[in-house]
Amino acid sequence: MTSREPEKATFAAGCFWGVESMFRAIPGVVDAIVGYTGGRTANPTYEQVCSGRTGHAEAVEVTFDPERVDYPTLLRVFFENHDPTTPNRQGPDVGEQYRSAVFTHTPEQDRLAREAVAALTEAKRFRRPIVTQIVPAVPFYPAEEYHQRYFEKRGIAPTCHVMPH
Repeated sequence: MTSREPEKATFAAGCFWGVESMFRAIPGVVDAIVGYTGGRTANPTYEQVCSGRTGHAEAVEVTFDPERVDYPTLLRVFFENHDPTTPNRQGPDVGEQYRSAVFTHTPEQDRLAREAVAALTEAKRFRRPIVTQIVPAVPFYPAEEYHQRYFEKRGIAPTCHVMPH
């Protein structure tokens, strides 16, 4: 029996520090890197992304072992830990870089993400419509080193993402 190669999943759910920390806590997640994706500027800096002129979202690229955690579980964690109904905003953070998005790496991820949104909508899980973008993954640019494992390096509890309930 051959073990499967690790897979990638990319999510934007507001401030990437909290999103990274949330995904790192999931058994089967091999790595999580904060960065920028979905925009027009190659190799953007944090300051450029914060300016709102790059089109990028603060995002987390998750590497996971599909034999230990499946993509639907990652989607469930994603939707449970931010507000997917607020366009370009999470809590006090406002701007295109804080949008809710799933950047899919395969047709299967795209199908599963769309099914998750449909199921949450049908279940009336949120009071407002889900505005999460589901788009194909494009180049992901890792953020500066000081942003990686931000909370872990500082020994503080994750506090910057918003729980919708």
